[in-house]
Amino acid sequence: MNIGVIGGGAAGIFAAIRCKELYPDCHVFVLERGAQVLTKVKISGGGRCNVTHACYDPKQLTEFYPRGAKALRSVFARFHPGHTTDWFRSRGVSLKTEPDGRIFPVSDDSQTIIDCLLGTARSLGVGILTKMPVESVSRDGDGFMIHLADRTPIQANRLILATGSSPVGYEIAACLGHSIVPPVPSLFTFTIPDPDLTQLSGVSVADGIATLPTLKLKQSGPILITHWGISGPGIIKLSAWGARELGALGYETQLVVNWLPGYTPEKLDLRFKSMRQDAGAKQVRNANPFSPLSIRLWQYLLQKAEIADATTWATLNKQMTQRLQNALVQSEYKIAGRGQFKDEFVTAGGVSLNEIEFKTMQSRICPNLFFAGEVIDIDGITGGFNFQNAW
Repeated sequence: MNIGVIGGGAAGIFAAIRCKELYPDCHVFVLERGAQVLTKVKISGGGRCNVTHACYDPKQLTEFYPRGAKALRSVFARFHPGHTTDWFRSRGVSLKTEPDGRIFPVSDDSQTIIDCLLGTARSLGVGILTKMPVESVSRDGDGFMIHLADRTPIQANRLILATGSSPVGYEIAACLGHSIVPPVPSLFTFTIPDPDLTQLSGVSVADGIATLPTLKLKQSGPILITHWGISGPGIIKLSAWGARELGALGYETQLVVNWLPGYTPEKLDLRFKSMRQDAGAKQVRNANPFSPLSIRLWQYLLQKAEIADATTWATLNKQMTQRLQNALVQSEYKIAGRGQFKDEFVTAGGVSLNEIEFKTMQSRICPNLFFAGEVIDIDGITGGFNFQNAW
């Protein structure tokens, strides 16, 4: 029996390996249109490869997926991050868990994961064929005929579609009877047309809260100012949850940032009172009472609150204090597009979930057709969740 896999990414290579492990007498081959396989694995996690996340309860794990959570629960019950780490460790890959739950190879090198996958595939006899662009797929009895550019078609009794966000994958699925949820970008940053803000490129807070009031969405986490706007894990998570709605808005809406989520209005009032008593003669711009904020960000927020440079803590009146509180915990910004974050390669959308039997990952529409990874309408936030979906 021939088992064909279209797509040489994480999902495709891992699927091919598992097929060969479970059915060693089958001929398993992978067709990749590019010159190399596992290219996203190579660049993921800043070149370190965030293999998965240390969350071992299937129900809790699904909460990190803006789309596909319900469908994934039974899948993760059978193969969760514990199974992923066991699989790689049993093949000689040492892994480590970072404080935020992300799991990386101890080597901090994605090539370690690539070498493991390709070495395992080779040892099992999986055929990996690069520079093999698939143009179309047609039915051939109970199986399939895979049509390639300028090459003889290849027959497969079973077919796994693991093409990620490639339009070709969606076209193949649609030709075989499937509905495609229109794809939109996920995991991106925000362009903020505020030159005073973007001059602070590189400044960050370790813990902030970002809110999209129009969409009633909120996420917490590190926030980073860039030369085009705002980024960081907190922002990127927010973009994932609002991916489709933000797309519908043309990526233009209001963003509210709480730069000091550890401070209630009462705590802020007490801190301001303390500064008036202990540092009354000092200029507010030169006496930053909040350690989570760099002096540059503090001075920017004072400017945003229209606090003059000469203002001292003793002369900070009630109206100024209220404006400053708003700037610190309810700072408003206009989003004017997606940012220039170079690692945004996750897509929301794909093959409709209700057309897949998730006990087997087989199509409900086209027998002997299976799906893996991002080609399905499933995506997770950052932190190793998209790779866990792939595995």
